[in-house]
Amino acid sequence: MHQILAAVFGPGFFASAQVRAAAAIGAVVAVVSAVTGVFTVMRGQSFGGHALGDVSAAGGAGALLAGLSPVTGFVGLGIAGAAVMDLIGVQRLRGRDLATGVVLGAAIGLSALLLFLGTTSGSATGATQQIMFGSIFTVPAGTIWAVTILGAIAIAAITAVYRPLLLATVSPDLAAARGVRVRLTGLLFMLALAVSVGLSSLAIGAILSTALLIGPAAAALRLTRTVARAVVLACVIGVAATWLGILLAYDSYYWGSGQRGLPVSFCVVAVIFAAYLASGLPGARPARRGLAARPATAAGRGISPMTVAGKER
Repeated sequence: MHQILAAVFGPGFFASAQVRAAAAIGAVVAVVSAVTGVFTVMRGQSFGGHALGDVSAAGGAGALLAGLSPVTGFVGLGIAGAAVMDLIGVQRLRGRDLATGVVLGAAIGLSALLLFLGTTSGSATGATQQIMFGSIFTVPAGTIWAVTILGAIAIAAITAVYRPLLLATVSPDLAAARGVRVRLTGLLFMLALAVSVGLSSLAIGAILSTALLIGPAAAALRLTRTVARAVVLACVIGVAATWLGILLAYDSYYWGSGQRGLPVSFCVVAVIFAAYLASGLPGARPARRGLAARPATAAGRGISPMTVAGKER
Protein backbone atom coordinates (compact mmCIF):
# COMPACT_ATOMS: atom_id res chain seq x y z
CA MET A 1 0.00 0.00 0.00
CA HIS A 2 2.81 2.36 0.91
CA GLN A 3 4.52 1.69 -2.42
CA ILE A 4 1.32 2.48 -4.31
CA LEU A 5 0.87 5.78 -2.49
CA ALA A 6 4.54 6.64 -3.08
CA ALA A 7 4.07 5.98 -6.79
CA VAL A 8 0.99 8.21 -7.00
CA PHE A 9 1.97 11.07 -4.72
CA GLY A 10 5.31 12.81 -5.08
CA PRO A 11 7.69 13.18 -2.12
CA GLY A 12 6.40 15.66 0.45
CA PHE A 13 3.02 16.09 -1.24
CA PHE A 14 0.91 15.88 1.93
CA ALA A 15 3.46 17.75 4.02
CA SER A 16 3.59 20.75 1.71
CA ALA A 17 1.83 23.82 3.09
CA GLN A 18 1.53 25.20 -0.44
CA VAL A 19 -0.28 22.07 -1.60
CA ARG A 20 -2.70 22.17 1.33
CA ALA A 21 -3.49 25.83 0.71
CA ALA A 22 -3.91 25.22 -3.02
CA ALA A 23 -6.22 22.24 -2.39
CA ALA A 24 -8.40 24.24 0.02
CA ILE A 25 -8.65 27.29 -2.23
CA GLY A 26 -9.18 25.13 -5.30
CA ALA A 27 -12.01 23.19 -3.67
CA VAL A 28 -13.87 26.34 -2.65
CA VAL A 29 -13.42 27.91 -6.07
CA ALA A 30 -14.53 24.71 -7.83
CA VAL A 31 -17.75 24.49 -5.79
CA VAL A 32 -18.65 28.15 -6.37
CA SER A 33 -17.87 27.84 -10.07
CA ALA A 34 -20.02 24.69 -10.34
CA VAL A 35 -23.08 26.25 -8.70
CA THR A 36 -22.96 29.38 -10.84
CA GLY A 37 -21.76 27.47 -13.89
CA VAL A 38 -24.87 25.31 -14.15
CA PHE A 39 -27.09 28.37 -14.44
CA THR A 40 -24.56 30.08 -16.73
CA VAL A 41 -24.77 27.19 -19.19
CA MET A 42 -28.56 26.93 -18.94
CA ARG A 43 -28.98 30.66 -19.49
CA GLY A 44 -26.59 30.67 -22.45
CA GLN A 45 -24.27 33.21 -20.82
CA SER A 46 -20.95 31.43 -21.28
CA PHE A 47 -19.73 34.36 -23.38
CA GLY A 48 -20.64 36.67 -20.52
CA GLY A 49 -18.57 34.54 -18.15
CA HIS A 50 -15.63 34.81 -20.53
CA ALA A 51 -16.00 38.59 -20.67
CA LEU A 52 -16.01 38.80 -16.88
CA GLY A 53 -12.77 36.83 -16.91
CA ASP A 54 -11.15 39.60 -18.94
CA VAL A 55 -12.66 42.17 -16.60
CA SER A 56 -11.13 40.28 -13.68
CA ALA A 57 -7.78 40.32 -15.47
CA ALA A 58 -7.90 44.11 -15.54
CA GLY A 59 -8.80 44.15 -11.85
CA GLY A 60 -5.97 41.79 -10.96
CA ALA A 61 -3.47 43.87 -12.94
CA GLY A 62 -4.65 47.03 -11.22
CA ALA A 63 -4.45 45.44 -7.78
CA LEU A 64 -0.90 44.20 -8.30
CA LEU A 65 0.12 47.58 -9.69
CA ALA A 66 -1.33 49.28 -6.60
CA GLY A 67 0.21 46.75 -4.22
CA LEU A 68 -3.15 45.24 -3.20
CA SER A 69 -4.23 41.62 -2.91
CA PRO A 70 -5.07 40.16 -6.34
CA VAL A 71 -8.37 38.77 -5.05
CA THR A 72 -9.48 42.33 -4.33
CA GLY A 73 -8.96 43.35 -7.93
CA PHE A 74 -10.26 40.13 -9.49
CA VAL A 75 -13.55 40.21 -7.60
CA GLY A 76 -13.97 43.97 -7.20
CA LEU A 77 -13.69 44.97 -10.85
CA GLY A 78 -15.55 41.81 -11.85
CA ILE A 79 -18.56 42.96 -9.84
CA ALA A 80 -18.34 46.39 -11.44
CA GLY A 81 -18.22 44.78 -14.88
CA ALA A 82 -21.26 42.62 -14.11
CA ALA A 83 -23.19 45.70 -13.00
CA VAL A 84 -22.30 47.52 -16.23
CA MET A 85 -23.38 44.51 -18.32
CA ASP A 86 -26.71 44.44 -16.51
CA LEU A 87 -27.13 48.18 -16.99
CA ILE A 88 -26.47 47.93 -20.74
CA GLY A 89 -29.01 45.17 -21.14
CA VAL A 90 -27.65 41.70 -20.46
CA GLN A 91 -31.09 40.58 -19.23
CA ARG A 92 -32.55 40.89 -22.71
CA LEU A 93 -31.61 38.06 -25.03
CA ARG A 94 -30.94 40.40 -27.93
CA GLY A 95 -28.88 42.70 -25.75
CA ARG A 96 -26.59 40.09 -24.21
CA ASP A 97 -24.06 39.93 -27.02
CA LEU A 98 -24.03 43.73 -27.27
CA ALA A 99 -23.51 44.21 -23.53
CA THR A 100 -20.91 41.47 -23.36
CA GLY A 101 -19.02 42.74 -26.39
CA VAL A 102 -18.86 46.32 -25.11
CA VAL A 103 -17.61 45.27 -21.67
CA LEU A 104 -15.21 42.73 -23.14
CA GLY A 105 -13.58 45.27 -25.44
CA ALA A 106 -13.18 47.81 -22.66
CA ALA A 107 -11.79 45.18 -20.28
CA ILE A 108 -9.18 43.95 -22.74
CA GLY A 109 -8.05 47.51 -23.41
CA LEU A 110 -7.80 48.29 -19.70
CA SER A 111 -5.93 45.03 -19.05
CA ALA A 112 -3.42 45.88 -21.78
CA LEU A 113 -2.81 49.30 -20.24
CA LEU A 114 -2.43 48.10 -16.65
CA LEU A 115 -0.22 45.15 -17.58
CA PHE A 116 1.95 47.48 -19.66
CA LEU A 117 2.30 49.89 -16.75
CA GLY A 118 3.11 47.04 -14.37
CA THR A 119 5.72 45.59 -16.70
CA THR A 120 7.46 48.88 -17.51
CA SER A 121 7.46 50.11 -13.92
CA GLY A 122 8.90 46.86 -12.61
CA SER A 123 6.58 47.04 -9.59
CA ALA A 124 4.76 43.85 -10.44
CA THR A 125 7.31 41.28 -11.56
CA GLY A 126 5.65 38.27 -13.20
CA ALA A 127 2.26 39.97 -13.11
CA THR A 128 1.24 38.94 -16.61
CA GLN A 129 1.92 35.25 -15.97
CA GLN A 130 0.18 35.28 -12.59
CA ILE A 131 -2.91 37.15 -13.78
CA MET A 132 -3.46 35.47 -17.11
CA PHE A 133 -2.53 31.89 -16.26
CA GLY A 134 -2.81 31.73 -12.48
CA SER A 135 -0.41 30.51 -9.83
CA ILE A 136 -2.42 28.72 -7.17
CA PHE A 137 0.71 27.33 -5.51
CA THR A 138 1.84 30.89 -4.75
CA VAL A 139 -1.48 32.08 -3.28
CA PRO A 140 -0.91 32.84 0.43
CA ALA A 141 -2.67 30.55 2.90
CA GLY A 142 -4.20 33.64 4.52
CA THR A 143 -6.27 34.14 1.36
CA ILE A 144 -8.32 31.01 2.15
CA TRP A 145 -10.66 32.90 4.48
CA ALA A 146 -11.28 35.69 1.99
CA VAL A 147 -11.97 33.16 -0.77
CA THR A 148 -14.29 31.16 1.49
CA ILE A 149 -16.29 34.21 2.59
CA LEU A 150 -16.67 35.54 -0.94
CA GLY A 151 -17.62 32.07 -2.20
CA ALA A 152 -20.21 31.67 0.55
CA ILE A 153 -21.75 35.03 -0.38
CA ALA A 154 -22.01 34.01 -4.04
CA ILE A 155 -23.63 30.66 -3.20
CA ALA A 156 -25.99 32.34 -0.72
CA ALA A 157 -27.12 34.76 -3.44
CA ILE A 158 -27.85 31.86 -5.83
CA THR A 159 -29.66 29.94 -3.09
CA ALA A 160 -31.79 32.93 -2.14
CA VAL A 161 -33.15 33.29 -5.68
CA TYR A 162 -32.91 29.64 -6.75
CA ARG A 163 -36.52 29.04 -7.75
CA PRO A 164 -37.17 32.47 -9.30
CA LEU A 165 -33.84 32.19 -11.12
CA LEU A 166 -34.72 28.73 -12.42
CA LEU A 167 -38.11 29.91 -13.64
CA ALA A 168 -36.59 33.01 -15.27
CA THR A 169 -33.98 30.79 -16.90
CA VAL A 170 -36.60 28.46 -18.39
CA SER A 171 -39.11 31.17 -19.38
CA PRO A 172 -38.48 34.86 -18.62
CA ASP A 173 -41.96 35.81 -19.86
CA LEU A 174 -43.68 33.27 -17.61
CA ALA A 175 -41.54 34.38 -14.68
CA ALA A 176 -42.53 38.01 -15.24
CA ALA A 177 -46.19 37.03 -15.54
CA ARG A 178 -45.98 35.23 -12.19
CA GLY A 179 -44.59 38.31 -10.49
CA VAL A 180 -40.92 37.32 -10.40
CA ARG A 181 -38.63 40.33 -10.35
CA VAL A 182 -36.67 39.11 -13.34
CA ARG A 183 -34.32 42.10 -13.50
CA LEU A 184 -33.33 41.89 -9.83
CA THR A 185 -32.98 38.12 -9.99
CA GLY A 186 -30.76 38.40 -13.05
CA LEU A 187 -28.64 41.10 -11.39
CA LEU A 188 -28.03 38.94 -8.31
CA PHE A 189 -27.02 36.09 -10.57
CA MET A 190 -24.62 38.32 -12.53
CA LEU A 191 -23.00 39.52 -9.31
CA ALA A 192 -22.59 35.92 -8.11
CA LEU A 193 -21.13 35.05 -11.51
CA ALA A 194 -18.64 37.91 -11.23
CA VAL A 195 -17.47 36.66 -7.81
CA SER A 196 -17.18 33.13 -9.16
CA VAL A 197 -15.12 34.20 -12.18
CA GLY A 198 -12.93 36.41 -10.00
CA LEU A 199 -12.13 33.54 -7.63
CA SER A 200 -11.52 31.22 -10.56
CA SER A 201 -9.12 33.77 -12.04
CA LEU A 202 -7.19 33.68 -8.77
CA ALA A 203 -6.93 29.90 -8.95
CA ILE A 204 -6.19 29.14 -12.61
CA GLY A 205 -5.85 32.55 -14.24
CA ALA A 206 -8.18 34.98 -15.98
CA ILE A 207 -7.78 33.42 -19.43
CA LEU A 208 -8.58 29.91 -18.19
CA SER A 209 -11.24 30.84 -15.63
CA THR A 210 -14.08 30.03 -18.03
CA ALA A 211 -12.95 26.39 -18.17
CA LEU A 212 -13.63 25.84 -14.47
CA LEU A 213 -16.91 27.74 -14.75
CA ILE A 214 -18.31 26.01 -17.84
CA GLY A 215 -16.58 22.61 -18.15
CA PRO A 216 -17.85 20.77 -15.04
CA ALA A 217 -21.33 22.30 -15.38
CA ALA A 218 -21.64 21.36 -19.05
CA ALA A 219 -20.49 17.81 -18.34
CA ALA A 220 -22.92 17.47 -15.43
CA LEU A 221 -25.84 18.76 -17.50
CA ARG A 222 -25.02 16.10 -20.08
CA LEU A 223 -25.18 13.37 -17.45
CA THR A 224 -28.28 14.34 -15.46
CA ARG A 225 -31.88 15.38 -16.07
CA THR A 226 -32.44 17.62 -13.04
CA VAL A 227 -30.85 20.90 -12.04
CA ALA A 228 -30.21 19.88 -8.42
CA ARG A 229 -28.35 16.74 -9.46
CA ALA A 230 -26.43 18.69 -12.08
CA VAL A 231 -25.24 21.16 -9.44
CA VAL A 232 -24.06 18.36 -7.13
CA LEU A 233 -22.35 16.46 -9.94
CA ALA A 234 -20.71 19.64 -11.26
CA CYS A 235 -19.28 20.28 -7.78
CA VAL A 236 -17.87 16.75 -7.66
CA ILE A 237 -16.34 17.04 -11.15
CA GLY A 238 -14.91 20.50 -10.44
CA VAL A 239 -13.31 19.57 -7.11
CA ALA A 240 -11.97 16.28 -8.47
CA ALA A 241 -10.51 18.00 -11.55
CA THR A 242 -8.88 20.70 -9.42
CA TRP A 243 -7.34 18.28 -6.95
CA LEU A 244 -6.17 15.92 -9.69
CA GLY A 245 -4.69 18.87 -11.57
CA ILE A 246 -2.79 19.93 -8.45
CA LEU A 247 -1.49 16.38 -8.02
CA LEU A 248 -0.39 16.11 -11.66
CA ALA A 249 1.35 19.48 -11.55
CA TYR A 250 3.17 18.52 -8.34
CA ASP A 251 4.18 15.06 -9.56
CA SER A 252 5.31 16.35 -12.96
CA TYR A 253 8.29 17.96 -11.26
CA TYR A 254 9.73 14.45 -10.75
CA TRP A 255 8.81 12.99 -14.15
CA GLY A 256 11.94 14.05 -16.04
CA SER A 257 15.51 14.93 -15.30
CA GLY A 258 14.92 18.64 -15.89
CA GLN A 259 12.83 18.99 -12.69
CA ARG A 260 10.42 21.48 -14.24
CA GLY A 261 6.82 20.83 -13.35
CA LEU A 262 3.82 21.50 -15.57
CA PRO A 263 1.65 24.55 -14.81
CA VAL A 264 -1.16 23.59 -12.46
CA SER A 265 -3.62 25.64 -14.53
CA PHE A 266 -2.90 23.52 -17.60
CA CYS A 267 -3.34 20.31 -15.62
CA VAL A 268 -6.68 21.40 -14.17
CA VAL A 269 -8.05 22.50 -17.54
CA ALA A 270 -6.80 19.29 -19.21
CA VAL A 271 -8.66 17.15 -16.68
CA ILE A 272 -11.83 19.23 -17.09
CA PHE A 273 -11.63 18.88 -20.87
CA ALA A 274 -11.17 15.11 -20.55
CA ALA A 275 -14.17 14.91 -18.20
CA TYR A 276 -16.34 16.81 -20.66
CA LEU A 277 -15.32 14.54 -23.52
CA ALA A 278 -16.03 11.48 -21.36
CA SER A 279 -19.52 12.78 -20.56
CA GLY A 280 -20.37 12.58 -24.25
CA LEU A 281 -19.35 8.96 -24.71
CA PRO A 282 -22.06 6.47 -25.75
CA GLY A 283 -23.93 5.24 -22.70
CA ALA A 284 -22.80 8.13 -20.50
CA ARG A 285 -25.91 10.23 -21.06
CA PRO A 286 -29.23 9.23 -19.48
CA ALA A 287 -32.24 8.56 -21.67
CA ARG A 288 -34.05 11.76 -22.63
CA ARG A 289 -37.42 10.09 -23.08
CA GLY A 290 -38.08 11.64 -26.44
CA LEU A 291 -36.50 15.01 -25.75
CA ALA A 292 -33.63 16.08 -27.92
CA ALA A 293 -30.36 16.35 -26.06
CA ARG A 294 -29.62 20.06 -25.86
CA PRO A 295 -26.98 20.60 -23.17
CA ALA A 296 -27.04 24.41 -23.26
CA THR A 297 -30.78 24.83 -22.78
CA ALA A 298 -33.27 24.21 -20.02
CA ALA A 299 -35.40 22.11 -22.36
CA GLY A 300 -32.47 19.80 -22.79
CA ARG A 301 -32.54 19.18 -19.06
CA GLY A 302 -36.09 17.84 -19.23
CA ILE A 303 -37.45 20.94 -17.49
CA SER A 304 -40.73 22.48 -18.56
CA PRO A 305 -41.92 25.98 -17.70
CA MET A 306 -45.11 24.65 -16.13
CA THR A 307 -43.17 22.24 -13.92
CA VAL A 308 -41.06 25.07 -12.57
CA ALA A 309 -44.12 27.27 -12.23
CA GLY A 310 -45.76 24.59 -10.13
CA LYS A 311 -42.76 24.57 -7.80
CA GLU A 312 -43.09 28.33 -7.44
CA ARG A 313 -46.55 28.06 -5.90
